[in-house]
Amino acid sequence: MEQYKSEFIEFMVDCQVLRFGDFVTKSGRKTPFFINTGFYRTGGQLRKLGFYYGKAIKENFGLDFDVLFGPAYKGIPLSVATSMALNELYDVNIGYCSNRKEEKDHGDVGILLGTPLDKESRVLMIEDVTTSGKSIRETMPVLKGLGVKDVRGLIVSVDRMERGTGSAGALEEIGQTYNMKTTAIVTMKEIVEHLYNKPYKGRIIIDDEIMKSIDAYYEKYGI
Repeated sequence: MEQYKSEFIEFMVDCQVLRFGDFVTKSGRKTPFFINTGFYRTGGQLRKLGFYYGKAIKENFGLDFDVLFGPAYKGIPLSVATSMALNELYDVNIGYCSNRKEEKDHGDVGILLGTPLDKESRVLMIEDVTTSGKSIRETMPVLKGLGVKDVRGLIVSVDRMERGTGSAGALEEIGQTYNMKTTAIVTMKEIVEHLYNKPYKGRIIIDDEIMKSIDAYYEKYGI
């Protein structure tokens, strides 16, 4: 596993973004693990998060695109932090853009925040975690309505590696639906591989009991 991936997994644990226990997802699934990116709350945390996204973007997509688009609301700070990180890491000026939930009719009018989009824009989408793909399916018509023809792909922080509406994974389904590449900084498989029965800061994050719950979850919802 690449060093930035193992560092990112530990970063999520430190920020309490990645937790294990008994949770319920938005889709109603009972899950033994939960990723809450709302726990990235400081400038230092967002800066580091942007760097992890930036390294994964460079590895998976290169830098041949113009704009990072983050769907409202959690995608807004992600697009800003990552565009800044890309500039610092690779000396490129990538625009950031997000949508508003409601169109503004005065001042800075329109549905977008940040870089304007048009038919010439080369867009890479950035999200936190995709379980069902609902936010992307809501956002793609907005981009198409603005004339965007070139959506290079989608990157999320964690691929939960569970089924979407069919037998394929949610992230894979999105890629198939919109004919684009989809990827994540890390997958749950990589998280388990890095943390299972391995001490981190004096404790075991994923012990045998939690591992049994994870296995049971993936037997029901896994890809």
